[in-house]
Amino acid sequence: MKKIELSDERRDALVAHLQSLFSSSFDETLSDFRAGEILELMLRTLGPTVYNQAVADVRAHLEGKLDDLDGEVRAEEN
Repeated sequence: MKKIELSDERRDALVAHLQSLFSSSFDETLSDFRAGEILELMLRTLGPTVYNQAVADVRAHLEGKLDDLDGEVRAEEN
């Protein structure tokens, strides 16, 4: 799996969210650097698991749709 890359806008939003979470839940102020490091750690450790689960969920969804395909479009034969 290739490294998970975030757009600058998405990364900034997630860093801000982490800073807000730590401030409100733990009464701790995170610098941009510390929040960015936590985000990178989360992406490295949790990213592959979440990615693989998403792929499995999409596969199951598509397989269900393909199973329904015969019933939806199959023509009666004489």
